Amino acid sequence: MFSHGVAGYFCFKCNIYAQNRSALAIYVVELNKYYLCGSITRKMKKWLIGLWLSALLLIVGSFFWFDQLVYSLPTPVPAGYKNVATGEKINLQLSLKLDTGKPTFLHFFNPDCPCSRFNISEFKALAQEYEQEMNFVVVMMTDKAFKVEDVKKRFGITVPVVKDLNLAQSCGVYSTPQAVVLKTGNELYYRGNYNRTRYCTDEQTRFAKLAVKNLLLNHENKLEPLAFKAYGCSVPNCSN
Repeated sequence: MFSHGVAGYFCFKCNIYAQNRSALAIYVVELNKYYLCGSITRKMKKWLIGLWLSALLLIVGSFFWFDQLVYSLPTPVPAGYKNVATGEKINLQLSLKLDTGKPTFLHFFNPDCPCSRFNISEFKALAQEYEQEMNFVVVMMTDKAFKVEDVKKRFGITVPVVKDLNLAQSCGVYSTPQAVVLKTGNELYYRGNYNRTRYCTDEQTRFAKLAVKNLLLNHENKLEPLAFKAYGCSVPNCSN
């Protein structure tokens, strides 16, 4: 009688143990599923974030590439354009008192033109280096109602700034930025680009500076053809 009771007791315990073990096994399986799903979810999130960042970089890169492509092409020559040849006398009808005994450097500039903003430091460096030898004037090329003093303050310009769309036509300029160098008698000596690069980083192709040096040294202005092919934004509005 006693043995049957003990046996039954142990069988009862074994059943409970087996049930607990089975429950534990199920719990472990479910726990593994939970962590596995969590791991998959985390991996999925990382993958989606990586995909989103890659797409964002691709879009930004595409805009940058397109911008580089647009401004690496020559500015379209406008219909009815009349070329002004080197040596022609330019009628400077400016409301400024310039030193008539000096050559004049005209910087054609549009505050809205990215290329104009990129090379403003190059122009200011030239003006500072040769201010004793030349007159420097910024010719603002825009239809917008920019105030001269606001533009000077915004870009740190210390030389005179004028707004004269007709002067571009007189000099044969149809894009910005463009440099025009006039001899003492206002004869056109150079009209063209500042540099091969947008940021004027190529020391060997600082065309505007080379033209200034050639004029002051009374040298022939021999520059490569790229110096004279207009690049940048069409005038008077910022377009290409």
